[in-house]
Amino acid sequence: MLNIYILTLFPEFFESPFSVSIIKRAIDRNLVKIELINIRDFSHDKHKKVDDYPYGGGCGMVMKPEPIFESVEYVEKKIESTNRRIILLSPQGKIFNQAIAQELSCEQNLVFICGHYEGIDERVKTIITDEISLGDFILTGGEIPALAVTDSVIRLVPGVLGSSDSPVNESFCNNLLEYPQYTRPEIYRGLKVPDVLLSGDHKKIEIYRRKAALIRTKEKRPDLFEKIELTEEDRKLLE
Repeated sequence: MLNIYILTLFPEFFESPFSVSIIKRAIDRNLVKIELINIRDFSHDKHKKVDDYPYGGGCGMVMKPEPIFESVEYVEKKIESTNRRIILLSPQGKIFNQAIAQELSCEQNLVFICGHYEGIDERVKTIITDEISLGDFILTGGEIPALAVTDSVIRLVPGVLGSSDSPVNESFCNNLLEYPQYTRPEIYRGLKVPDVLLSGDHKKIEIYRRKAALIRTKEKRPDLFEKIELTEEDRKLLE
């Protein structure tokens, strides 16, 4: 089982997303356990204050170190294991991708720290193992990145998706974007499903999908395409 602990100032943010769809099914099947931990519960202030003015001046407020340190220590006592990753969601972190999702899905315990306000006290970074970002843009807090990373990781936990092939054939696996998908009706508003997909010839369908994925990746994500180790057959398809 994958255990996920999310340290946040707004646990209610996650209640609805975690009660539907694939995440809910993973929880119901005991494949994943998610615990939401309110950082405010570890505040030493009678008003549950978790932020303060930055030393040296500047705009905004900074999250205090004590509640974060102590909430992490609370989790570490619960899991009683050194097999854990403590992840800070931060715009300064490593850009998240499918390879990182795959790596995290193999862990036993993941602890996500959701920052807020103008940031967190720098000393918190002495207790983290990873710093992850969704991209080069700013969000209100770490809750949205934590939700996105959690969803991406849970999909890769064995048994969560219906078919073992599902995560393998999705975009970004092996640096390829996914091939085009179609369903019924066969013709809609004059747009027809490619004949090869209706042929029943599985070998031709496999070749069509590989070629389509290669072309789509080359056109839309040349940065990913450069990382693909093309086979001789791939080169022939592209020609």
